[in-house]
Amino acid sequence: MDDIDRKILRKLQENARATLSDLSGEAALSIPAVSERLKKLEASGVILRYAAILDPAALNKHLMALMFLRFDNPKHGDRFAGFVRQEPEIKECYYITGDFDYSLKIVTENTGTLEKLLTRIKNVPGVVKTQTIVILSTITDNPSILPE
Repeated sequence: MDDIDRKILRKLQENARATLSDLSGEAALSIPAVSERLKKLEASGVILRYAAILDPAALNKHLMALMFLRFDNPKHGDRFAGFVRQEPEIKECYYITGDFDYSLKIVTENTGTLEKLLTRIKNVPGVVKTQTIVILSTITDNPSILPE
């Protein structure tokens, strides 16, 4: 990956709907050259997918929370992964180090729907401890991993 690829990727991270013409102007390359670079970035796995970033509040999702949980035994990880994939309110799940085994980012309607999800999570076999932290406001939410 070179500086031209990085320019293309930065532009796509700003706007995934940027046209080949937009990207061409950004990278100072012809449209066919940009198209070829995009194909290579996709084929190599650098670009995983294109997505629209939605406003949770506009979709009646007014509460975000982080949940940390611990299992009594690592053998429960596979079952838990299946559970997580079936829960649309769990937006991110990470296997982590430290006092807990997993970290979850939850986006839901309100405290009532959060409570129902927490009850389902606590009923997953092997869960021995949870800690839930409600997010009051977002200071930054930048998915870009490219340095400026």
